Amino acid sequence: MIGSLMARETAEAPAAVARLLAREGAAIGALGRRLAGMDPAVVVTCARGSSDHAAHYLKYLLETMLGLPVASMGPSVASVYGTRLRLRGAVVVTVSQSGRSPDLVAFQAAARAGGALTVALVNDTAGPVAVEADVVVPLHAGVEASVAATKSFVASCAAAAALAAAWAGDAALEGALAGLPERLEAGLGCDWSGAGALGAAPSAFMLGRGPALAIAHEAALKAKEVLGRHAEAFSLAEVMHGPLRLVGPGFPVLAFVPEDAARVANAAALARLVEVGGDVLVASPAGGLPGAWLPAAGCGHPALDPLGMILPFYRLVEGMARAQGLDPDRPSHLAKVTRTV
Repeated sequence: MIGSLMARETAEAPAAVARLLAREGAAIGALGRRLAGMDPAVVVTCARGSSDHAAHYLKYLLETMLGLPVASMGPSVASVYGTRLRLRGAVVVTVSQSGRSPDLVAFQAAARAGGALTVALVNDTAGPVAVEADVVVPLHAGVEASVAATKSFVASCAAAAALAAAWAGDAALEGALAGLPERLEAGLGCDWSGAGALGAAPSAFMLGRGPALAIAHEAALKAKEVLGRHAEAFSLAEVMHGPLRLVGPGFPVLAFVPEDAARVANAAALARLVEVGGDVLVASPAGGLPGAWLPAAGCGHPALDPLGMILPFYRLVEGMARAQGLDPDRPSHLAKVTRTV
């Protein structure tokens, strides 16, 4: 018996991705080709919470695959400060589970008025973000009742990867996406019982680089939301510029390390973290890196490998929460739909 809504919805993520790709794959491919023909000078993303981490994942894919600058703009630029946006010829991507937060709605409207093509990746297609966007990509994650987003985040990232693959004309990534649901299913079975170092410490670092940095940010958020535990996310490069001072014996560090071009640099950073005494845990499809290995499912392409790491992390924090007498579905002070202005 699965113990919580969060656990149940985590387990539904592979099926959600399969639905997304089956129902929207052709439309996402057409959108990618349309954007390639537009050749915009910049892409702007707008999102909050877990959806912002999915937008961060899209950012790294577009920047590394296309050399295209991607900037996150704060929704309050439009919703609070009333700034007239100058985005003629740009593409604005809004990512949201509900598509109902007033600040996201206001920013998207201002971007459209400012000349941008607006694209919405949303789970709830009845929300105003979806209704008012130029192009809508439904995520098909289904109802998500737990406050902590899980399957909607994974579906958002899968949509981002499909869009980037089509835009870049990357046949290898497109091929790997076809097998992603099966790989994610395998990831659910990965054994992270060796992650005990995260159990009692009052604070932790979550680290990644490139597309995996988005997963580190998502993990840090879930530690706060689900466990009420402080965690900060950094790049494996950025952590050396000051934050390293906090690492020492008993300080847990969880690094998300895909099999990509940053592996050698990441290994050097991990060795330094071990050297200063950190309790270093490494989520990776392959072992052989400094620190204690947490196995993750390889997803057939380096850009997708980070997605194989977040599902076992969700399972880990859900189990830790229940073991500590916490309700992972109803964290204190939080609601499923957060409406900010």
